Amino acid sequence: MPSDAKILIVDDHEDTLYALESALAPLGYRLGRATTGDEALKQVLRGQVGLLLLDVRMPGVSGLDVVRYMRRVEQTQHIPVVLLTGFGPDNELTSAAFGLGVADLVMKPIDPWALRTKVRYLFDTHRRHLALEHEVRELRALVKGHGEDGEPAARRALPHPDARVPVQRGEGAHTGELEQDRT
Repeated sequence: MPSDAKILIVDDHEDTLYALESALAPLGYRLGRATTGDEALKQVLRGQVGLLLLDVRMPGVSGLDVVRYMRRVEQTQHIPVVLLTGFGPDNELTSAAFGLGVADLVMKPIDPWALRTKVRYLFDTHRRHLALEHEVRELRALVKGHGEDGEPAARRALPHPDARVPVQRGEGAHTGELEQDRT
């Protein structure tokens, strides 16, 4: 996730968007907004969305429809989603939402403190997860490729995790070169 990733707030009511933006402003994250499911999907597919706060019931494309689509697309399937509903507890909705892998289902009216806590945790955790994935890809490329010295990765000696163990040489370590160095 790029450093300029944002939290996308999606609701078909302007007053709810304003209230959610006001509640999240103290966190200092970039915030985006959308008023329809279609608009939300377009922004998510353009990238740079690190968390989605999504109203469940909207005209046209519902919040659940947005999540269903996101989970089928590789680039968006791991973006955390918090669904928001003003219609009270609903077992079918809860089952469907968590079956799609949403991070949470929150009932309106929303407690701003609780929302900020959830958002901070989910957004930061997602950023750390993506940073680790990026680091793993870089390390895999390094291991598959060649080192800076041009030597294939398979021949380079990796340091032992215990710093007291000396680095062993790649080639020649078994041919007696080590004994020659000692004399």
